[in-house]
Amino acid sequence: MEFRPCIDIHNGKVKQIVGGSLTDEKDQASENYVSERDASWYADLYKKDHLTGGHVILLNAKDSPYYNETKAQALAALRAYPGGLQVGGGITDENAAEFLNAGASHVIVTSFVFREGRIDQENLSKIIRAAGKEHLVLDLSCRKKDDGYYIVTDRWQRFTNEKITEELLDELAAYADEFLIHGVDVEGKKGGIEEALVTLLGGWKGIPVTYAGGIGSLEDLTKIEQLGKGRVNATVGSALDLFGGTLSYRELVLQYT
Repeated sequence: MEFRPCIDIHNGKVKQIVGGSLTDEKDQASENYVSERDASWYADLYKKDHLTGGHVILLNAKDSPYYNETKAQALAALRAYPGGLQVGGGITDENAAEFLNAGASHVIVTSFVFREGRIDQENLSKIIRAAGKEHLVLDLSCRKKDDGYYIVTDRWQRFTNEKITEELLDELAAYADEFLIHGVDVEGKKGGIEEALVTLLGGWKGIPVTYAGGIGSLEDLTKIEQLGKGRVNATVGSALDLFGGTLSYRELVLQYT
């Protein structure tokens, strides 16, 4: 298991939010932490500590009045750590090259590929042509419903009909280099992980997977390592001391890299 860093950007600021609270209406979200530092500061820190596979997420929609500020922060982070960070949030075949050329190792895609509740094969083909499988991360962030976990899109506001199963992971692994999966219902709450989801991911033997959501303690990280059988990487957000929490960033760097 590897520790993967993150930089979440909302309304032009590096933030940690409660994932399920994000809404396009008036660009609102329940905030756990708003940083006084810019995204490039965090990118430079991760570079110095040789952390790879971290993600930069733009949390504003393209039609938001804050989008350009958020995008500028993201691009600055990528330029500060070329080849060391992935980027997601509103990525399509039309803008993927801009972010890759700015220094992203991968682009992270959800809503462009999952449309009308299903996998959009045409758009999936488009993004692969634009970015290449080796530079594509599929974001399968999900929420619990009925008998399982279903992928959600549009900044985690809309359910698809795609349930996370080993069969779905097998199918999508043919198109991507990695998966990023937030347990949205617990994201930003620091109250514990989605154990059933991590167990499912740990039982699957495929491309690299990074889990995020609910991590609040070293015990939660130990659970991910055990339930994920060492195959599931972890991102810590709101609980990290870098973002106002109590978990030591330096300790995680030493322990998991």
